Amino acid sequence: MPNFNSSIEAFLYWEKETPNNLFLIQNFESNPHKLSYAQAGIEIRKFAAFLKKMDLPDKSHVAILSKNCSHWILADLAISMAGFISIPIYPTLTAEGIQQILTHSEAKAIFVGKLDNFESQREGIPNMPIISVKKFGGNIGFLWEDILQQTEPLLEFDMPTTDDLKTIIYTSGTTGNPKGVMHTTGNFSVSSNVLTSVLPLPNHPKFLSYLPLAHVAERAICNGLLFLGSQITFGHSIETFAKNLEDLQPDFFFAVPRIWTKFQEKILETIPQKKLSILLSIPIVNHLIKKKLQKKLGLASAKFIASAAAPISNSLVKWYASIGIKIEQGYGMTEDCCVSHFNLSHQSKLGTVGKALDDVQIKFSEEGEILIKNNCLFKGYFKAPEITASVFDEEGYFKTGDIGEYDHEGYLTITGRVKDQFKTDKGKYISPAPIELQISKNTAIEQICIVGTGIPQPIALITPSTLGKGKGKEKLSESLFQTVLEINPSLEKHEKIEKVVVMSKEWNVDNGFTTPTLKIKRNSLERVYQPLYKTWFDAPEKVIFID
Repeated sequence: MPNFNSSIEAFLYWEKETPNNLFLIQNFESNPHKLSYAQAGIEIRKFAAFLKKMDLPDKSHVAILSKNCSHWILADLAISMAGFISIPIYPTLTAEGIQQILTHSEAKAIFVGKLDNFESQREGIPNMPIISVKKFGGNIGFLWEDILQQTEPLLEFDMPTTDDLKTIIYTSGTTGNPKGVMHTTGNFSVSSNVLTSVLPLPNHPKFLSYLPLAHVAERAICNGLLFLGSQITFGHSIETFAKNLEDLQPDFFFAVPRIWTKFQEKILETIPQKKLSILLSIPIVNHLIKKKLQKKLGLASAKFIASAAAPISNSLVKWYASIGIKIEQGYGMTEDCCVSHFNLSHQSKLGTVGKALDDVQIKFSEEGEILIKNNCLFKGYFKAPEITASVFDEEGYFKTGDIGEYDHEGYLTITGRVKDQFKTDKGKYISPAPIELQISKNTAIEQICIVGTGIPQPIALITPSTLGKGKGKEKLSESLFQTVLEINPSLEKHEKIEKVVVMSKEWNVDNGFTTPTLKIKRNSLERVYQPLYKTWFDAPEKVIFID
C-alpha cells in the first residue's frame, strides 16, 4: 500500500481501487444509511463545488459543528477539496464557547450536522452562511440534501500540498481559553502513515467512531484508517452505543480511561466480581466466559485495542487482561498530532505509555518536563505568536507540560502535569496524577481529583460510580477509607491522603468541570471548592459527603 500525501489523495485512491466498498455507515433509529467510496465521492465533490460557488476568499476557514457522523467526514474532505481550512468545534460547547471559536478563527461559513440541542447553541453563530442536514433535524440555512440535488460535482481541483494549512484544532482547554493549533496537510499525512505502519491492522479495517472528531486523536485515527481504505461506522445515540459496537465487532478500538471504567461497571453489574473470579478459575468455563464477554463488548475481532488521552490505572488494565482483552496505552497531544509514544503488540510494558515512535526525539527539562520534536509538530497557535514562542525551546522542541521519565528499557512513564502540581501549607509540592491512579483502582470511584492548596495534607475529591452509589453511604465510606489506608503507606509523608470528599453530582461538560474529552478541569474545581478545603480538613469525619 502506498504512503499518501493527503487525505484527499488517499480517498481518491480507494475510490478508484474499491469504488463499491463501504466507506461510511450512519446508524439511525431504524435503517442505517450506507455510502460506498463511489457514492461518498459524489457527495464530497458536490459539497466542495457548493463551497466554491459561495465565493469565499481563498484559504477561507470553514467550521464544522457536529457530533460524529458520516456527514462530518464528508464535510471535512469537501472543505479540503475546495481549498479551504476546517475549524472543528466540539458539539457540546455552549453558544458562548462556539462564538468565541468562530470569532477567533475568522470562520467564513459553518457546517452544522448532528447535534443534541442546536437551539441552545444557535445564538453563538454570528451572521455567516450555515449549511445544515435535514436528516439530523437541520432546518436552517442551506440544506445538505438540496445541495446534493441542485449542485454538479466539482470535477477539477488542486490537490492540497503538504505545506498547506489543513485545519485549526482548538484545544479542549483544561487550563484557560482554548488555543487554535495549526496543522498542515503534511502533518496529518505523517501522523497517518506512522499510525498505519505500527498498528497490526488489515486493509479496509472496520472502526466505530464515537469520541469527538473535533479532538485530534479521533481525527488522526479516522484520517489514518482512511489511508487503509477503512469502513467507518457511526452510532445512533449513547443509548445504542453498546449495541452498535457489539453488532460491528471492529478491527480497532480506542477509548479513554473513563469509558473502560464504564464498561467494567456494566459487566460487574451483570456478573459480580466474586462470581466472575470463580468462573474464570474453571479451565473450560474460563475460555467460554472470556469469549462471551469479548463479543458482548464488541471486541472479539479487535486486532488492536488502545487507551490514551489520560492515564489508566494498572489495576484496570490487569482486570481487562483477565478477561482476554489487552489494552495498550499511548501518549500524544494535539500539538504533536498524536505521534509520540505507544505500547505496541510486540513491545509493551504495563504502567507506561510505551516507547518513542519512529523519528520522535525526546529530552527532559531540569524539572523533568517532557520536550518533544517530531516530523508533524504543529505550526503554531493561530494569532498567538508570543504563546507559540513560549512553548518551544531554542532547539525547536515543544514543551508538553507533562512530567515523565524513561526506564532502563526506554519505556516512558508520565508522572504528572507541571501545572497540576500544588503546594501544601507545609511548602511541599505534590504531583496528584500518580496518587489519583492508585486510588482509582477502587471501582466505587467514578472521577477523582487530589487537591490540597493551603492545607497541611492533600484530600481526595471524588464522584462515586454506579457501583459506588449502590453501596449506600456507610459501605461506600468504609470502602473509600480502606483504599486510603492501603495506599497511604506507599506515599511520602507530605503526600498521605487526609480526607475523602464525596460529591453527589458527577463532573461533566455542562457544569464546567470536564473538557469535551472527559478530562477533569482542575482549575474549575479549585475555583469552586478551594474555599472549603480548610473546613473539610478540620472536620472530624474521614469521609465527607457533599450534596
